[in-house]
Amino acid sequence: MPLTLLITMLLGFAFSISIAIAIGGSAILGLALFDSDRLILVPKEMFTAIDKFPLAAIPFFILAGNLMETGGISRRLVDFAKSLVGGVQGGLPMTCVLTCMIFAAVSGSSVATTFAIGAILVPALVKHGYPSTYAASLQATSAELGVVIPPSIPMILFGVSAEVSIGELFIAGVGPGILIGGVLMLFVHLYCRFKGWGKHDGDG
Repeated sequence: MPLTLLITMLLGFAFSISIAIAIGGSAILGLALFDSDRLILVPKEMFTAIDKFPLAAIPFFILAGNLMETGGISRRLVDFAKSLVGGVQGGLPMTCVLTCMIFAAVSGSSVATTFAIGAILVPALVKHGYPSTYAASLQATSAELGVVIPPSIPMILFGVSAEVSIGELFIAGVGPGILIGGVLMLFVHLYCRFKGWGKHDGDG
């Protein structure tokens, strides 16, 4: 059976099939060929794996991010962050990082953060003379702070699967999230000074 599973999985990889489908399909095929009586347990185990109350928080965090984007709160967050760091050289990229930190602390989703904040700040960065590749990469990097800063959806998924306290994971993520965000803003500022970018970010 293990050899059959391995061959089936490798064939799936060879034909560029999704990893999840290749692994799951090989497991189901192995059960069907060698232990068909247990095949009926597959749907039950699949449902049991996601039948966790904390997982209900995930769609609500995403909903909160969508409401913030629809209601114009994203623009207000950008204005707030710009009032704090927008006056220095490279202030607009630093605004991007700080806004993503704040938004991620509400939505918990890197994807929602990218959509809501990127739609505002990426065009603004390009308008102020930053390369489009830099603007896009900065937005993508800043949005990933949502993985560390609570409430983080990956933390919820990890806590549920590993049966670890989600509250403790959230507490453990606060310090590193702020530290990473602060270091990223410092790097952005120094990089902009090195490149000579963003000398007039506070003008508009």
